[in-house]
Amino acid sequence: MKQERWGNIGSKFAHLTSAHPCYNEKAHFTTARIHLPVAPRCNIQCNYCIRKLDKCEHRPGVASSILNPREALVRVDKYAKEMQNLKVVGIAGPGEALANEDSFETMRLVHEKYPDLIKCVASNGLMLSERVDDLVKAGVTSVTVTINAVDPEVGAKIYSFVRYHDKTYKGVEGAKLLIEKQFEGLKKASEAGLNVKVNFVLIPEINFEQVKEVAKKAAENGAIIMNIIPLIPLNRFEKERPPECDELTMARTIAEEYLPQFRLCRQCRADAVGVPGQEPCGSPIQQRTSSEYYHA
Repeated sequence: MKQERWGNIGSKFAHLTSAHPCYNEKAHFTTARIHLPVAPRCNIQCNYCIRKLDKCEHRPGVASSILNPREALVRVDKYAKEMQNLKVVGIAGPGEALANEDSFETMRLVHEKYPDLIKCVASNGLMLSERVDDLVKAGVTSVTVTINAVDPEVGAKIYSFVRYHDKTYKGVEGAKLLIEKQFEGLKKASEAGLNVKVNFVLIPEINFEQVKEVAKKAAENGAIIMNIIPLIPLNRFEKERPPECDELTMARTIAEEYLPQFRLCRQCRADAVGVPGQEPCGSPIQQRTSSEYYHA
């Protein structure tokens, strides 16, 4: 199974994965990417997540400002001129990319002007099956979906609520809906020809036993690579411990039976730019702080 999966990533998606620093370990150290912070709103609440406007905090969910699509295109213009190694344009928040229409308009504008750049989005997967066609039309070729559980009982410990089509679901009901939509989205995205990666936030005391099942089911539904990342203790999980190095290694070893593992994730900001891990603190763009950006 392991060799077969690595073969798939090396052939079908080689033209994408060879240049993407979040899929290819060699590209990770040489290729620049840019995250455009155009997606402030989110449709779920993870117990480890705090979305925030901040200049220097280095983690997902953080950006110095929120841009509209035209401003985002100007930012791509700037760095496309300055960075000859810029290959990837992504949207990774600070909220949920697919819950913000500006994500689609931004990618459309970027794709029209820079058709050769790889476009990717990060998502929780809730709306993925419904928006796959829109992603393809906007020029997106890669999508990363964060899936932290297969068992709704476990998912209920990780997610405070799920907001789907103007209705809020909580507990096991919300987790069950989210998990069903995530794997439905993976399958549809893969069938549409998208390059699909799965992220898994490892919370040792809660979802370690879910690693194998998530990897197995993700592979069955078309994912080609997996990224297991350690919990950053925040929000309701501020007292949860992050995994030890040996636990992270063990989880990756277990999951690797089903999917190739990416081991170099930097857990980047939503406005990151440059080669992963080498960008300066914060963003050069002037901060805007209106609370309307974070109205879910």
